[in-house]
Amino acid sequence: MQKFTKLKSIPAYLPIVNIDTDMIIPKQFLKTIKRTGLGKNLFYEMRYDEQGRVIDDFILNRDPFNNSKILIAGKNFGCGSSREHAPWALLDFGITCVISSSFADIFFSNCFKNGILPIILDDEKIKELAEYANRKEEISVDLNEEKIIYGNNEVNFKVDEFKKKCLLDGLDDIALSLKKSDKIENFEKNLKNQKPWILND
Repeated sequence: MQKFTKLKSIPAYLPIVNIDTDMIIPKQFLKTIKRTGLGKNLFYEMRYDEQGRVIDDFILNRDPFNNSKILIAGKNFGCGSSREHAPWALLDFGITCVISSSFADIFFSNCFKNGILPIILDDEKIKELAEYANRKEEISVDLNEEKIIYGNNEVNFKVDEFKKKCLLDGLDDIALSLKKSDKIENFEKNLKNQKPWILND
């Protein structure tokens, strides 16, 4: 997992509430277990028409927002089914930070596990940041300082300390387990000595 420290980008503003995971990545794209290749299908039904042609006026199909690394969205983002493909698709598209006034719990947790920083702000601050998106101006996100800088302004956000450390160090669940590989190996050795009938080579 890539480390997350600081991020600067023109944000894309998608002012739709209750964007569920099926809108983020529709069910027909869930057959893969790879984390790559899903970006082209992100928000598929909003980005493409029934013939698969690009809908030019959708925000992520327009320059410079097609290169945005920050998405500002409506409340209750990521609701619906708990598909991990949703953060995979966002990440593969290039989005590594999502800002909203609220998130669905499972999606929120899955973001951290996949290198995406979800930030919760109140509606007034969302509106202020949306103006920068509309003007195509960059904003900066500093995870270590827990703040967003936009123009001459800044706003602080809160992140759980453990989740913050995982993002800063680039540690997903597998990497966290591997950090304890010595303890796991010692446990297995001791268990094999004490109860050899449980573990077989």
